[in-house]
Amino acid sequence: MNTVNIVKELGMQAKIAAGLLSNIKSDQKNLALMNLKKELEIYSKELILVNKKDIENAQLINLPSGMLDRLTLNQKRIEEMIKSLDDIINLNDPVGLVLSEWDRPNGLHFKKVSIPIGVIGIIYESRPNVTVDASAIAIKAGNAVILRGGKDSFYSSQKLIEIIKKAFSKAGLPEYSVQMVPTSDRTAVDEMLKLDSYIDIIIPRGGKGLIKNIKEKSSIPVIKHLDGICHLYVDKDADISIAKKVIFNSKMRRPEICGAAETLLIDKSLSNKSMGILKGLVDANCEIRGDAFIQSLNNNFKKASEDDWETEYLDKIISVKIVDGIKQAIEHINYYSSGHTESIITNNSKTFEIFYNNINSAIILQNASTQFADGGEFGFGAEIGISTDKLHVRGPVGAEHLTSFKYIIYGNGQVRP
Repeated sequence: MNTVNIVKELGMQAKIAAGLLSNIKSDQKNLALMNLKKELEIYSKELILVNKKDIENAQLINLPSGMLDRLTLNQKRIEEMIKSLDDIINLNDPVGLVLSEWDRPNGLHFKKVSIPIGVIGIIYESRPNVTVDASAIAIKAGNAVILRGGKDSFYSSQKLIEIIKKAFSKAGLPEYSVQMVPTSDRTAVDEMLKLDSYIDIIIPRGGKGLIKNIKEKSSIPVIKHLDGICHLYVDKDADISIAKKVIFNSKMRRPEICGAAETLLIDKSLSNKSMGILKGLVDANCEIRGDAFIQSLNNNFKKASEDDWETEYLDKIISVKIVDGIKQAIEHINYYSSGHTESIITNNSKTFEIFYNNINSAIILQNASTQFADGGEFGFGAEIGISTDKLHVRGPVGAEHLTSFKYIIYGNGQVRP
């Protein structure tokens, strides 16, 4: 079959599976996820070997180090996937909840009840763990899912989907509950975006180019996971010891993830403490790109260009700027941010209130690392991505966010006058 027919058949099969999944009980969904935990443990060594094929191919095309890290599967990361499955299993079932209910004067009784969305299409780049997280979250919420992983993680994702299907089949889930587009041909993405008769929501997770292409071409509603241009602002009332710790973790814990800080703003009143604030990053060989003042502090610091303020480095690089107070910090963040995550280091509660009331991003933190922008850290088990949209869901997209609702109305013969 050609790509058009392959993708259409995936959609038709997913639609049938979604209808069956909407009535599957919580115990059976959790059994499927417990089976997946066991299978990941059994196949962990084989998974790591398969992943090496993807890494070798990525090295041949000189994939950046940050992207290589995202692509890598090792024993620790497989254990993290298993831990995420435990967390998802322990979540309350988000389907069938009575969200609200009320009576009307005419005697009608109304209920608003959560239901699965239906078929979720997920298009993502590089990170093979998304294959597991997305499948588990979608199933927990009673949805069928069609996955389209990037060509960089093609072998890893194909092996993972094989493991997932085996685990879910043992639990008696519908055969086509989870499917993956079996080609890295880019036309497959375009075909997915036309399947509004079968796919209910598209969730893209990747760079600006991918998101822009999907937004322009999709006939299906999109929940965007845009790039993470995340900011830290060190306020004049900051505890400097907290600032140093939070800055280092925000940038260096995992520089390649979307919750990593990319720009550091330092209040003008703390200019004379800038080198001390930056010391941890300098010692860890993080590249500093600064404004004129910051650049003047060290011959190894580079001059930041206009492009630096709007760049998601996903690497050991950070842009640094001195700002004249909270107002200028807010103006900079709202102008350059991608709407993902911002953190302020301050012990002044009024300043924090000004910050969160005037910043337009999905996640705002006080005195804490931007790397807490993660579904697991929010208590959602895992995430499909961090939504930078304002409709339906913002921030980490977990199982509860892959539901819609319907109204059920009970009467005893009422007719409308």
